[in-house]
Amino acid sequence: MNEDSGLTVDHTTLYRWVKAYSTILEENFQKRKRSVGTSWRMDETYIKVRGKWVYLYRAVDKEGLTVDYRLSSKRDMSAAANFLCRAIGNNGTPEKINIDQSGANKAGVNFYNNLSGTDIEIRQCKYLNNIVEGDHYSLKKCLTSVTSFKRFRSARNVLYGAEVIRMIRKDQLEFNGTLRPNQFEIFWSLVT
Repeated sequence: MNEDSGLTVDHTTLYRWVKAYSTILEENFQKRKRSVGTSWRMDETYIKVRGKWVYLYRAVDKEGLTVDYRLSSKRDMSAAANFLCRAIGNNGTPEKINIDQSGANKAGVNFYNNLSGTDIEIRQCKYLNNIVEGDHYSLKKCLTSVTSFKRFRSARNVLYGAEVIRMIRKDQLEFNGTLRPNQFEIFWSLVT
């Protein structure tokens, strides 16, 4: 966005902005996010924090729109169920969820189905998950300059900020007016 505006900013300044504004951006974006489809692709990817692997749970719909994301220190049934509860709380209940062969994700969806009395269809076909796998790649490509995070909170702030910017680029923000503002105006409307 700074390149679009013709600004030259040091990477340390950008990192400080991310730490300061990413939580505000994320909260305000969730209130104004466009609705997503009812067929989701759910998966997790790995991020290094202080030399240890942590898990970024992500879901996209069949059109490639980001449903939700959550950083977790563990990859188990409770982490998958917590992610699913957050995603459903923000986006509504899907009809079906496609997952890979991960037992934790299947157990998390089954746990949610038993707890809430819903009947979300689970499909375990790795080829249908190519959409979310490609989306993981695009996210990690944005983070190529970051080799490892030192703190979990910093990793969460940077990843959530990157996710919000990527969702803005995917045009997932609901606009009130008739004209679509430029990216800087969108960003500023979320911060203020």
